[in-house]
Amino acid sequence: MIEVKNLKFAYNEQDIALRDVSFDVKDGEWVSIIGHNGSGKSTIAKLLTGLIAPTEGSILYDGVELNEKNVDEIRKRIGIVFQNPDNQFVGYNVKYDIAFGLENHQVPREEMIKLINEYTELVDMKDYLEREPESLSGGQKQRVAIAGILALNCDIVILDEATSMLDPEGVEEITKLISELKSKYNKTLITITHDLNLAMKSDRIIVLRQGKKISEGLPEEIFKQRDILLSSNLDMPFSQKAFYLASKDEELLNNKELMDALWEYHFNM
Repeated sequence: MIEVKNLKFAYNEQDIALRDVSFDVKDGEWVSIIGHNGSGKSTIAKLLTGLIAPTEGSILYDGVELNEKNVDEIRKRIGIVFQNPDNQFVGYNVKYDIAFGLENHQVPREEMIKLINEYTELVDMKDYLEREPESLSGGQKQRVAIAGILALNCDIVILDEATSMLDPEGVEEITKLISELKSKYNKTLITITHDLNLAMKSDRIIVLRQGKKISEGLPEEIFKQRDILLSSNLDMPFSQKAFYLASKDEELLNNKELMDALWEYHFNM
């Protein structure tokens, strides 16, 4: 379990990114942290991975507080996928990009080759092992990043705006893969996003505004809080909005066939 307690972070006296934020993430749970630009979402990702240290408060992994002495050990459990796919590649092709992380963990060569083949096949990238980064789409680059995380056997995966720079096809690819990380591999997932269609698929949502946690709950609970979403410069996913607007019209509300269809559409998005 991850426990975040009374977290505060200030880049300087005037720039306070987080103010007394607390939440937890259970093993095997998928939590989405949503908010507009400047809400503190990406700062949380940096804090969770130990890239920066909190000004106040603490982060605990299974009861052990993250600190400068154990940060390297705890990082072995955490994989992160960043917003810009081009910033993630360190190898000159797919095979060597995944191998780089395994080499850092001193994985023997024979096992390394086996892991690379296994997880590139899992994310449907095995035919691209010799391809250079420039030849891949954004969605393919993100899939390579996720394959590298799986090869390292990270049990916690953080995705920091991992779909924001992708085209619709890439977003669909990565959203499906994220869902499989939870359903098939029981990974603990934290998606930091402003994509509410992605957040809607998670187990729980945390809403940030100007560095503060202003709401937390199940997706269906959060998306009923229209005023909170709008005041945070967020909006309902299209499927939720369609059902919400139809429910406000008495004539449409009495059309059971239409409302049932909208409800099914919403929960199958």
